[in-house]
Amino acid sequence: MTGICGWTGCNMTAAESRELLDKMTRPITQHDNRSTQILIGNKSALAINGHANSIHTYQNEGIIVGLWGQVRFKNLLSDQKLEPEYIAQRFLENWLSKGDKAFLDLTGEFTLCVIDENTDQCMLAVDRMGTRSLAYQVSNGHLVFSTSSDAIIQHPSIKPEVDPQSIFNYVYFHMIPSPGTVYKQQYRLLPGEYLTFRQNETKTNQYWTARFNESCPRSFEDLKDELRTLLRSSIRDALGNEPVGAFLSGGTDSSTIAGVIGEVTGEPASTYSIGFDAEGYDEMEYARIAARHFSTKHHEYYVTPDDVVTAIPQMAAIFDQPFGNASAIPAYFCARMAKADGLGRILGGDGGDELFGGNERYAKQYLFSLYAHLPAIMREQVLEPWTKRSSGKHLPALLRKIFRFVEQAAVPMPERMDTYNLLIRHGFTTVFTTEFLASIDTASPKSLNNEIYHQVNTDSLINKMLAYDWKFTLADNDLPKVVKACELAQIDVAFPLISDELVSFSTQLKPGYKVNRTKLRYFFKTALKDFLPEEIIAKQKHGFGLPFGVWLQEHKALKTLAADSLTDLKSRNIIRNDFIDTLLAQHLKEHAGYHGTMIWILMMLEQWHKLR
Repeated sequence: MTGICGWTGCNMTAAESRELLDKMTRPITQHDNRSTQILIGNKSALAINGHANSIHTYQNEGIIVGLWGQVRFKNLLSDQKLEPEYIAQRFLENWLSKGDKAFLDLTGEFTLCVIDENTDQCMLAVDRMGTRSLAYQVSNGHLVFSTSSDAIIQHPSIKPEVDPQSIFNYVYFHMIPSPGTVYKQQYRLLPGEYLTFRQNETKTNQYWTARFNESCPRSFEDLKDELRTLLRSSIRDALGNEPVGAFLSGGTDSSTIAGVIGEVTGEPASTYSIGFDAEGYDEMEYARIAARHFSTKHHEYYVTPDDVVTAIPQMAAIFDQPFGNASAIPAYFCARMAKADGLGRILGGDGGDELFGGNERYAKQYLFSLYAHLPAIMREQVLEPWTKRSSGKHLPALLRKIFRFVEQAAVPMPERMDTYNLLIRHGFTTVFTTEFLASIDTASPKSLNNEIYHQVNTDSLINKMLAYDWKFTLADNDLPKVVKACELAQIDVAFPLISDELVSFSTQLKPGYKVNRTKLRYFFKTALKDFLPEEIIAKQKHGFGLPFGVWLQEHKALKTLAADSLTDLKSRNIIRNDFIDTLLAQHLKEHAGYHGTMIWILMMLEQWHKLR
């Protein structure tokens, strides 16, 4: 619902620039009736769409600055306020005098562009958590950029060509991880990264990376007080000056946000929850517990299979590249309720698990890590040879559990986190055609995983996994999922739990405060045990998971849509025909939830192709 697009290095008239900007902004503004600010230079142009309070621009003597986001300058006194029209100019002054240290003064969610036609330079940047994507492509001496790949490919100098490697990565990760995009020679900025373009050359640098202080001497009570203070200030900042609601799944994060909204506003929060009429998937009762506890103005909607059939092509259209997270659909219906109530923004709880240690795999990997404490002779000469000699299928139940534990624990991190990966379980040659595999590097996902996992400055298992998830789970998956779902629902979204202040605070916590043996979110839940309902503290993480595989077996229209999509996908010579046939006829019946995910991923790949 908000975004930027533009270019530099193209000589064209002002009229031609306006016409091209109009074409490029259509994918960004298709669900938005707000005005777009346009800045045109001699060989550059920029357009920004969004809420007026989020758009900051400056243009003077060959320099164009565009800054989107709810941003603040850290070095201002608490009683100082910058006029909105001066924010972009203030950043420019900092950038010209301090270089990349100018980013240290900026806090909040943003996408940023600075063009200097006098020196033929351009700079692009995104915020520390990469809340919104910013893609770019160089062609014929031009730099073309946008928050939407669909906008970039409208530029006449760009000849889009789908990248087979990105398609492989999509099936592997269920999304295309940055810096890649679905197109060859087109890339996205990583979280906390900026790009400079000069003389047809691009360079990227990190202005911020995660740094953990694992021996912080502060007391638990001191940290607890600061957490409560930061939660209130971050949520207050995210509220802005318009009617705001909140997603409410009944989990720790969404419940916390709902409660704190009531604290800082003095009024009950408007909360929105999604349910499913499917056993094991409906979490509505936890949302109701939180709503009653905080006396929120609560709203509910039960998503149906018919809703999913209607929403699938809409979802494929709103994402500018294949995206396989099915929970985008319930997020959309939740956001749509808030929009129908006249709200302009909804707050998402994304990020809390990745800051404070709340995902189930963190506890599982802790248990696997204990294996390394066994004597090497036992591991290397007894246990691991045992798992390689047999499959373990015919062992008694207890021995079979031990067998599976050793089998996984012996795999080094981060590769061990992929042992449940659908693609690895099926096998590359079972899923993909021989011709497709010949065009890609099957080791690329493993290399990318290792690069991200090992680059953080910590030896602790939990902090390595958290930093890994800030990139793969948040920036590449959960944040675009919610951003795009809200864009389709025509409502803005903010993520107060990943404010710069809360991210920085989380890096000060001792590893054992995040995951205490197998106790997830130990510090966060302990600090808020007198604030959140006891049932919410004790519940396991679930969220808005879609029962797609279950419904697929029962709902005729959904089954037809999936089968037709996968049948059409056969003609693209990416996925083996026999794998698709077996997936639909056999695997889905064996395990609807597990194999339904693979059907969803492939269906959304074909749906994306159909709409491009």
